[in-house]
Amino acid sequence: MSPAAPLRVGYGTNGLTDLRLTDALALLADLGYDGVGLTLDHMHLDPLAPGLPARTRQVAERLLELNLDVTIETGARYVLDPRRKHGPSLLDRDPDGRAARTALLTTAVQVAADLGAHAVHCFSGITPADTARDTAWKRLEESLTPVLDAADDARVPVAIEPEPGHLLATLADFHHLRAVLGDPGPLGLTLDIGHCQCLEPAPPAECVREAAPWLRHVQIEDMRRGVHEHLPFGDGEIHFPPVLEALAATGYQGLTVVELPRHSHAGPELARVSIEFLRSQTPLKGAPAW
Repeated sequence: MSPAAPLRVGYGTNGLTDLRLTDALALLADLGYDGVGLTLDHMHLDPLAPGLPARTRQVAERLLELNLDVTIETGARYVLDPRRKHGPSLLDRDPDGRAARTALLTTAVQVAADLGAHAVHCFSGITPADTARDTAWKRLEESLTPVLDAADDARVPVAIEPEPGHLLATLADFHHLRAVLGDPGPLGLTLDIGHCQCLEPAPPAECVREAAPWLRHVQIEDMRRGVHEHLPFGDGEIHFPPVLEALAATGYQGLTVVELPRHSHAGPELARVSIEFLRSQTPLKGAPAW
């Protein structure tokens, strides 16, 4: 087992959508965060607007100035379709829709490489109605393969997230995808601690230990069993010390990103109380040990 690693905490920009990206980054640096989970969206480094390479260079310079690491997240609700949440997906009935999502993820890989990000996060999407499960898995395999090829060239891992209600919903589903694709090197895992509490059969700490070899990105928030609602720390059912101890024991070196996408109205305050909560549970990188 790898030696214990200090927790390196980030905060997701999908929980800071009322702030300009420059202001959000400065806030997180001031609060003592190690990095940021940057969701590519219309208000934060729009991946579809003109001049993306130049805008990415500006963000890279700012991250360097603030000493913030970054992971790229791709869960923007309406970045591709203003009428369909998270649409189109990698499982879309329309081949052009699937291609649009593949292109977005391939762009995200390039942005991640340009920013020096430690991973690109993604998810499978919900299986469309009247679509056979085998067909959905085949679409996921075909849609994700070009992204993994780009990630291999860029040397940036793709970290797919088991998401409640999606085709790929559990750790078991992640391992099924690995087998279907032939266990490609660039494919890793985003482990959302709240999702473990929500629907995995094992407790969250055990999920961390089981997932350790494939961890490329971690998201964290509170949650209740059977209810997919991202909650501020203390509002759910998770007992965090054993989870954080298990995470430290894996030797995971990436960011653990606080994921509160429905709380942007209180984003700055929740960013403050979230890092204070995590400091109270376990020593962080650069924080006093207590």
